[in-house]
Amino acid sequence: MDHPTASWQAMQEGNVFYRRQQCYSIPGKLPDLRDYIVAGCRYGGPIALMRDNTKLLALGRATPAVTKAQIQIYSPAGEGLLVFSWDQGKIMRFGWTIDEKLAVLNEEGVYRLYDLQGDYQQYSLGAEAAELGIIDARIHDNGLVALTSSLTLLEVKGWEGGRPLSLANPTLSEPPHAWAIIPPDLNISRHVEVLMSVDATIYTVDNLESVDQRLSRGPFTHVSPSPNGKSLALLTFTGTLWVVSTDFQRSMAEIETKNVAGVEGPVRQVEWCGNDAILVTWDSSVALVGPFGDTLHYTYVGTTFAITEMDGVRILSQDVCDLIQKVPASTLSIFRPGSTSPSAILYDAWDSFTRKSPKSDESIRSIRPELAKAVDECIDAAGQEWEAHWQRRLLNAAKFGRGFLDFHNPTDFVNMGQTLKVLNAVRFYEVGIPVTYSQYNYASPSRLITRLTSRNMHLLALRISGFLGLKPDSVLKHWACAKIMKSRPTTTGTGKDAELSADDEVCRMIVEKFEDLGGADVSYAEIAKKAWEVGRGGLATKLLDHEPKGSDQVPLLLTMKEDRLALVKAVDSGDTDLIYHVLLHLHKRLPLGSFFRLLEDGGKTLAPASKLLEVYAREQNCEMLRDFYYSDDRRVESAVLSLEESQLMLDQSSKIAAVKTSQKFFSEDKDRAFEAKMMDESVRLLTLQQQLETEADGKVKFFGLSVNETIRVCLLNDFSKRADKIKSDFKVADKRCVDQRISAPFWYIKLYALTESRNFEALDTFSKSKRSPIGYDPFVHHLVEKGHPKEAIQYVAKCDSPKRPDLYVECGDWRMAGKECKERNDKAKLEELRKKCPNSMIARELDQIASTMK
Repeated sequence: MDHPTASWQAMQEGNVFYRRQQCYSIPGKLPDLRDYIVAGCRYGGPIALMRDNTKLLALGRATPAVTKAQIQIYSPAGEGLLVFSWDQGKIMRFGWTIDEKLAVLNEEGVYRLYDLQGDYQQYSLGAEAAELGIIDARIHDNGLVALTSSLTLLEVKGWEGGRPLSLANPTLSEPPHAWAIIPPDLNISRHVEVLMSVDATIYTVDNLESVDQRLSRGPFTHVSPSPNGKSLALLTFTGTLWVVSTDFQRSMAEIETKNVAGVEGPVRQVEWCGNDAILVTWDSSVALVGPFGDTLHYTYVGTTFAITEMDGVRILSQDVCDLIQKVPASTLSIFRPGSTSPSAILYDAWDSFTRKSPKSDESIRSIRPELAKAVDECIDAAGQEWEAHWQRRLLNAAKFGRGFLDFHNPTDFVNMGQTLKVLNAVRFYEVGIPVTYSQYNYASPSRLITRLTSRNMHLLALRISGFLGLKPDSVLKHWACAKIMKSRPTTTGTGKDAELSADDEVCRMIVEKFEDLGGADVSYAEIAKKAWEVGRGGLATKLLDHEPKGSDQVPLLLTMKEDRLALVKAVDSGDTDLIYHVLLHLHKRLPLGSFFRLLEDGGKTLAPASKLLEVYAREQNCEMLRDFYYSDDRRVESAVLSLEESQLMLDQSSKIAAVKTSQKFFSEDKDRAFEAKMMDESVRLLTLQQQLETEADGKVKFFGLSVNETIRVCLLNDFSKRADKIKSDFKVADKRCVDQRISAPFWYIKLYALTESRNFEALDTFSKSKRSPIGYDPFVHHLVEKGHPKEAIQYVAKCDSPKRPDLYVECGDWRMAGKECKERNDKAKLEELRKKCPNSMIARELDQIASTMK
């Protein structure tokens, strides 16, 4: 096993070291990259290749016939992951998203996002972009910037198909010589920044303004921002590499690439190796340029392609995949020749201990005050190593040092051991994800799990999830969707039965797997949605039966047009909002008859939904409620609804028509004869009131009044004959009714009306027309109550004799009360009146009357 320093090369007079780590040996697995346009995914991701149509292709036995545009995707280990054809116009740019999806943009502004299984979502930059045309674009982790033929810039934020935003117009007269973008997450403003090489200068463009940096060293053939967005590498047409800060205030380095030994031809790529050095590539040569102009030269077979990483640069050639990076500080501290750091001494002490050398104890004693720091550096250095042999040795050294410490938190040690097992598993060539320890920590373990599932490596993803204590939900969900995609209906049975048997089997496998592996939080609705999208409606329905949340079941069932099942699930959930959502959706989509029939056929199961529909319709849509009652043959409810609607109507003819409709519905129910009769009389009364208003030239309001009120208003307005006719037509009783609140006797009505109009003469005539069926006490009481005691006195004499004294007192005539007692020789009553008299004068009069009685 080679020593870690075997691949080290020094820069800056031996103060900084860079190493080239071979990740994979891939002879013959990749085509000649010289003939292809290549896009590489960061964080150890795959590469995408498309034949460069601008270059001639020499056909031969080893060259496949390419009839249409194809994009091939390979892992860094050279394993083919996907090949798909493109037939959507000329491809202007393709690149990778943060989620390892390949974004492919054509000249019409249409772009697709392909996953590693070949599935895609398609979006567009809009009609304006399609009309203008796209001539170039730059794709970053979380969006893209497109350059239109009118030399304006459009930005897409995120990959959800959002509307493109226009950036400031740089007012160019021709396309830039080169351009690049700094992503929003690397800018203080949190907006994308575009760097464009125009003539001899650089334009910086964002969403607000376009600024000319007024440089004079251009034009530039390559513009490359560093991974942290703070530095910029610019290559001029003359081959000068200029490194400057992105605000163009500080020049960092200037190197003549033509002076690099052993290189020829034009520069192919200018990429960053971390944030400290720059990699310049030619056809078969690579040079790493340090911050002070130092260069390291690497030679490869065939054309190379470099991918900038956050902690280095990944290089792919025809036979190898390498990672070039600055040697980490912890590794340098331990393995640097002649190092006397505590971590180097600890490693040496462990090595001596394994060889049973007494030097081990002496070395430990010498670094005892700094032993904890040395242990931590050994742990970190283990994470930076690629070979398991050196990882194990460094962790053993750390373990050895921990034995001499009284207190040391083992968390970092344990976590590093777990992390290295995961990293070694995903770096294996059959997996092909050469992710470094720094990249793993930056992107998080859950993102690594997602990357594995996107490759359909579910077993490995599941084991890593369990090993790291992560929930397996995302893995199980992806596995279930992949299982649905790959499964086919079994041949048992014929026709529909064959499909159903396959659905049952797949559903059973998914449910059992979830139960066995603890996928309790996985949403069956999301998996069912996938089944529905691939045409497995029966399977989708069966999966939804296992979804515990009605709010997740119902939307998909509605999409699947499983109307009754959706409504049943909504009712079972007990969520009124969800039930309303289903009802309104079905009412909008279904014919009215089908909608009502669905509710009627549901019986008791859908009874709550029917009641909620009634509540809603009564408040918001009476027309729908009327149709619902009619379809369900609910005559009484229809009649009541018509009656309620009539109360809100202002138009007289409409109100009469509504009451007639109510009468019709009541009459169709043999148990509602009384209600039908009442509605018939209401129609007669309303019609009569309409006539009365016409006779009164609209000056008196009758319409809508009760029978009693109608009679009263007639009497008040000298329509006595009309009042008598109404009394006769509607059989208003003369005598007292059982419940006067419902219908007052005619005599009361007339008494009240004539009193109100102060027509005491007519009242007297009325009282003499015949013997009063209500007696004359009401005359006295009412007249006194309304402030007419003098007019009331004349009716006291017509009342029963025992009541007269009290009635006279009520009218305020104490003398007549006393005389009435004298005529009846009622001394007791007279004495009672004397005790109640209000003053002495009345008392003396009553005494005089009493003295004359025998």
